Amino acid sequence: MTFAVRTVTYQQNLMLNICDVDLVGRVLTKDDFSLNISRSYFAERVVEKAEAEELLKKYSIVNMVGKETISLSVNIGIGSLKGVKEIEGIPFLLVFKF
Repeated sequence: MTFAVRTVTYQQNLMLNICDVDLVGRVLTKDDFSLNISRSYFAERVVEKAEAEELLKKYSIVNMVGKETISLSVNIGIGSLKGVKEIEGIPFLLVFKF
């Protein structure tokens, strides 16, 4: 299982953008909202499950998209299914750990 990730520092916090690798390049739309899963925002590199877990634990702001990504994060205690929203059947979740 692989994940697309991009890490950045945002307002002095570590931010992780992570998604299921097969979603890169898609644009999801619901009403007047669009979620662009662009290579430049989500896919700096591709990582395996073990590294994805470590990144999810380390970063204080996490933007997640995709069933595999959300499942992994919830299974390791990062985020909650209560916060998950869906666009075109694809789940996404934002987590702030401060």
